Amino acid sequence: MVNNNHTTQISNVLIIGSGGAGLRAAIEAKQLGMEVTVLGKRQSTDVHTVLAAGGINAAFGNVDPEDSWEQHFADTYIEGYGLSEPEVVELMAKESPSLVREIDEWGANFAKLPNGDIDQRFFGAHTYRRTCYSGDYTGRSILFALINKVKSLDIPILDSQYVSDLLVEDNICFGAMAFDIQTGQRTVFLADSVIIAAGGHTRLWRKSSSRRNENTGDGFHLGLKAGCKLSDMEMVQFHPTGMVIPEEMAGTLVTEAVRGEGGKLLNSDGERFMKNYDSDRMELSTRDRVAMANYTEIVEGRGSPNGGVYLDISHKGKDFIIEKLPRMYRQFLDTLMIDISKSPMEVSPTAHYSMGGIVVTPEEHSTGVEGLYAAGEVTAGLHGANRLGGNSLAEILIFGKRAGAAASKRSKDIDIHKRSKKVIENAHENLNSYIKNGSEVARPLQRSLRNIMWEYGGVVKSEKKLKKGLSEIANLKEASKDLDVRPDSEGYQDLMLAFDLQASLISSEATLLSALNREESRGAHQREDFEDIDKKFNVNMKVEFDNNENLLLTKEDTPSLKKELKSLITKTKEIDNFEGMLLE
Repeated sequence: MVNNNHTTQISNVLIIGSGGAGLRAAIEAKQLGMEVTVLGKRQSTDVHTVLAAGGINAAFGNVDPEDSWEQHFADTYIEGYGLSEPEVVELMAKESPSLVREIDEWGANFAKLPNGDIDQRFFGAHTYRRTCYSGDYTGRSILFALINKVKSLDIPILDSQYVSDLLVEDNICFGAMAFDIQTGQRTVFLADSVIIAAGGHTRLWRKSSSRRNENTGDGFHLGLKAGCKLSDMEMVQFHPTGMVIPEEMAGTLVTEAVRGEGGKLLNSDGERFMKNYDSDRMELSTRDRVAMANYTEIVEGRGSPNGGVYLDISHKGKDFIIEKLPRMYRQFLDTLMIDISKSPMEVSPTAHYSMGGIVVTPEEHSTGVEGLYAAGEVTAGLHGANRLGGNSLAEILIFGKRAGAAASKRSKDIDIHKRSKKVIENAHENLNSYIKNGSEVARPLQRSLRNIMWEYGGVVKSEKKLKKGLSEIANLKEASKDLDVRPDSEGYQDLMLAFDLQASLISSEATLLSALNREESRGAHQREDFEDIDKKFNVNMKVEFDNNENLLLTKEDTPSLKKELKSLITKTKEIDNFEGMLLE
């Protein structure tokens, strides 16, 4: 099928992704005088940001006056096991208070103390109570505050747009090719600057907190094809608590706020087992440790009947739970007819967050491809080997704003607007090449990939598992060459799924390849054949495409700490003494 017909739209700044990072970038660019277009694969009111339940971090010191941005920096950097970009962490810790105040003023409506200050609660591994929240709907509250601000600024959000290619020539990005998932209409979006804010790849595991057709690695794939590098792809956070049953809900997030508000983890013997893994912080330990603890209890036979462990908050009482955790109360009542004020929840680890992603500069979040920026979960740098709960919502606001400002500056500064008819023709050819008869269907192959990633690239990995996983992915890549893609009157879902599958296969391969080359256990990356941390792996695993779009892996030393930042760390813990932070 040959089709080179398209409409054209022109703007100063084009944003791929209509979640929190993309919308905050759009707001910033518009307020700086730019014409902005936002593209979303899903409906803008139902993007992944709505699932971020627990809260957003800011060192206000409203509840614990001892808190400071310095302590927030130290907590984040230490729990990243030395792999984070220090400058990114510093910017996040310093700037989150002003951005949290701003989004509250825009309508996020965080819980307040009697004196009117924003309330703050504990989240795992934070030294002080610094997590601001709106019940357990914090992500939804932030997203709708952003949407309302976007509407007030008349910024267009185009839903059901699938970006198949970025338009790049001579290492300059000048827009994107997209098709409408419902109609197939192709549009060339020309822009001075492009921002990728398309999320991560955690839907690629069988148990995942992401929903169908989101976080499939499409942002990573776009970045690789454009010439970007990816970093830390092996660092995938498994949230300790996802639903176990029913099967169609397996992996659905049970917010960390349940533990933050006093929830207890119990095994089948009724033992509060976190005392055996982190006796000081118990359930408020870091996500990697709690996930490993849950995993260990399950595989050693002390799990629940459905292959999980128990999370119990019933001792707090119904009124407290409905006030603090309304979403969780409704989620279990609606799906399982379980009243969590009377009965415990069954939970197990679930793939939750991509801590690696596109390599960006700290201040501007530029990618190395001129005119191309990235923000949010699609980027690397902030979280290192372990993400603290509440930092991701801070990240989308801070670096969405920064990327929007940098993209706007470039648009104002350039004299010549790059365009290339040949690059646009190549994008058409790429789209056309997917539409053909074949013997394979994308959805079953995607399901097979999810099973492969769970079995061979799950909570605990090994050389044998990872090599087997890479071999199975290679087989799926071969099978994917014979996809059956036939757009019809019901829409272009098949075409979207075909592109998603290719992105998922590449993202999975990058993840397992990076994990195979990190022969140690560090943070979220756990190897049963290399159980200890190894200082020779104080490196970031980076991958990029070679000229044939094969993955090329390199190891680069982690960024060094400035003297003043190192002093912040050493006041809390010795920078070189990571062993005590690992699960024994």
